[in-house]
Amino acid sequence: MDKPLKVLFIAPECAPFAKVGGLADVVGALPKALARRGHAVRVVIPLYRETAAHLPQDAGRRPLRVPLGPRAGGDADVGLAQARLAPDVPVCFVDHPVYGDRPFIYGPPGADYGDNVYRFSLLCRAALQLCAEDGNRPDIVHCHDWTTAMIPAVLKLRNGNGAALAGAATVLTIHNIGYQGVYPAADLPQTGLGYEHLTPWEFEYYGKLNLLKGGIRYADRINTVSPTHLREILEHPDGMGLAADLAARRYALRGILNGIDDETWNPAADPLLPAVYTADEPAGKTVCKAALQEQSGLAVDSRVPLFGIVSRLVRPKGVELLRDALPGVLRDMDVQLAVLGSGDADIESFFRDLETAWPGRVSAHIGFSNPLSHRIEAGSDFFLMPSLYEPCGLNQMYSLRYGALPVVRAVGGLADAVENYDERRGTGTGFMFHDATPEALYNTIGWAVSTWHDRPAHIRALRRAGMGKDFSWRHAAGDYERLYRDALSSSALKRCGRRWTRAGRRRNGGCRY
Repeated sequence: MDKPLKVLFIAPECAPFAKVGGLADVVGALPKALARRGHAVRVVIPLYRETAAHLPQDAGRRPLRVPLGPRAGGDADVGLAQARLAPDVPVCFVDHPVYGDRPFIYGPPGADYGDNVYRFSLLCRAALQLCAEDGNRPDIVHCHDWTTAMIPAVLKLRNGNGAALAGAATVLTIHNIGYQGVYPAADLPQTGLGYEHLTPWEFEYYGKLNLLKGGIRYADRINTVSPTHLREILEHPDGMGLAADLAARRYALRGILNGIDDETWNPAADPLLPAVYTADEPAGKTVCKAALQEQSGLAVDSRVPLFGIVSRLVRPKGVELLRDALPGVLRDMDVQLAVLGSGDADIESFFRDLETAWPGRVSAHIGFSNPLSHRIEAGSDFFLMPSLYEPCGLNQMYSLRYGALPVVRAVGGLADAVENYDERRGTGTGFMFHDATPEALYNTIGWAVSTWHDRPAHIRALRRAGMGKDFSWRHAAGDYERLYRDALSSSALKRCGRRWTRAGRRRNGGCRY
């Protein structure tokens, strides 16, 4: 039997303490699933302004002096507070004004804070120093996106306080390759690394610093959050400029579909719903639909198919397809639409205008409400996700669990989670299209509506099949455990047998690590 692992998560977000997107959900759920498998997991994130409300009274503070090196301005003093994700999963918070004195995690909408390289380098160095001082050295350091992508290089190069954890293997999860941490080259010293690492092989990217690129080059293993998205970024322009760098590490790449919190998202026991239900006893879904229609100002009518949208209203989510297709859908088809989201101002205005133009048929709630997001999933018959690209996505999994059939574009995690409807056999779990055009979306919505009216038995079969899918973190945790052990067995230190240096690469002929 394999021995349990000690895993250190270093991340910018972790639900429920700090959240911007799906990264926080992963960091908030995966450690708990790994702990249930017997592993010792610790999480380190910054202490933001919004985080303080989630800390227990006894969280306390203890000082930690973090060596950043002369290139980054010398030592920094931080405080450490602690809470728990679960009884056996501690979370340590790095307290410093560069986190707590800001209203946003990364920067105001549409912008980054100018000192983000320093802010997240401080997080990385503080996490390493914590482990060095308390002697709790991990087997695996699990890094997330560009914010912590410097860590594999710091450990491999035994740079500064990275030397203390140099024996740990590193895993880098790319949650969204569209965010790479591209900053002026002059910011590199803030990581503690020298300009000798600003090379095309490492961190240099068209004359700038690219933190994610360096992480891809140095991490023992790298994964995306769905198998299909991994193929996309290797084969198509979705590589966002890093396709060649990823291809060079092809043997180190894996695609692992995210899971969902199946306790929070459970229609059989969801306290936010007016009625609970299961695939075997689905009557409660009819109650939820009627309640959503009434709450949202829609005509209460069980015969009209209700489409739900819960999304950030930004271009990657396919909002331009929705803007161009939905007026025709509402003109030509008898459907209802319940929308929850916020984002680009012009798209927010579009949905407000759509609600005004179609009273009783469209409801648009601009903003976010966790209770309403649950009620839309439960009350909808179909769920729209026409994403241009989608590394994983979670709402399609929530929708399947709640019996709302996804209407999705066949990209990333949407293609991995949804099985397209087979009209001849009456099988599948949703409706898919490929072309990123309003016509393709319009036609697929029409296909779903015609199935609703003409083949209701198929709708029931698809709904039952979708609700029977298991998207829990139990499966993904097993995949990550295998990835960790793979990283350990093939880490650079073990394969090369010497310190990882540029000279060592030359002597080894470019050692595969």
